[in-house]
Amino acid sequence: MSTRIDLNADLGEGFGPWRMGDDAALLDIVTSANVACGFHAGDPDIMVETVLAAKARGVAVGAHPGFFDLRGFGRNRVQESPKRIERDIAYQIGALQACAALAGARVTHVKAHGALANLSNEDAAIAEALARAVVGVDRTLALVVMPGLPAERAGERAGLALVREIYADRAYAEDGTLAPRARPDAVIHDAEEAAARVVHMVEQRAVFTISGRRIPVAIDTVCVHGDNPQALAMAGTVRAGLERAGFTLRPFSEP
Repeated sequence: MSTRIDLNADLGEGFGPWRMGDDAALLDIVTSANVACGFHAGDPDIMVETVLAAKARGVAVGAHPGFFDLRGFGRNRVQESPKRIERDIAYQIGALQACAALAGARVTHVKAHGALANLSNEDAAIAEALARAVVGVDRTLALVVMPGLPAERAGERAGLALVREIYADRAYAEDGTLAPRARPDAVIHDAEEAAARVVHMVEQRAVFTISGRRIPVAIDTVCVHGDNPQALAMAGTVRAGLERAGFTLRPFSEP
């Protein structure tokens, strides 16, 4: 079993004068950052600043496209055609690539956000739109996916490099998708519990559902969310737990 693992977080999720979370502190912990591209959060200033901060710490930068839903933080399902979704994703990837160029950095991957990500894990047509957008902009970009679901299969068919992701602070439904946030047990708030759970999943190469069902998967990266008050404690505790278990944390984009 490989002892190398990546730790990622969704960052740059403010807008104008409003900031969410402590990105600077999280960038001292994670190895890859998924940067909001302006649709669910983010703007040119925040994007460039986030990329500059990531570059200074050797953290890989990826695009984090979502639905055009600033008010709902990209968690509302927007009814759009696959063609419109494909173009919106391509637009957002290109926006971050331009901001990264200004910062003297490059974008290495794409990870869909919120409702868009959830929909791509349920609807094959949306999953295909996501994969087409990445291929159309830059087929060398890796696509971060939840394993065993439509987005992974679409990425495979498109010939993209895939990065399989698990979540430190989210529970899993019986089909391997994330449990709906409306459930009281959908989000894990205790950092020690989350860290132990992550180490167990990475060591076992599996996710475990709310009922305890084991689903074998490949795991390349672990996501810790940056948009809650426990984010720093969660990220630091998860990283420390992985390191104690003998794992080396490095960006998945590094050879």
